[in-house]
Amino acid sequence: MVNLSSITKMLPLIIPIVLLQLGLQIFALVDVARREKTKGPKWIWVLVIVFGEILGSVIYFIFGRDE
Repeated sequence: MVNLSSITKMLPLIIPIVLLQLGLQIFALVDVARREKTKGPKWIWVLVIVFGEILGSVIYFIFGRDE
């Protein structure tokens, strides 16, 4: 069983990662919504971003944007 003190010790590491993930997801979702064309259907990229967590957003920025 996980001890409460071990969780509080990990919070300084977990909070920045969660904030980074949320920031990337919001930025990627706004980018998908504003972009006219993407490589593939937009709804698939939304699913990749939402369910792929940090890697989903990175994958979208590398492969999904049609510039």
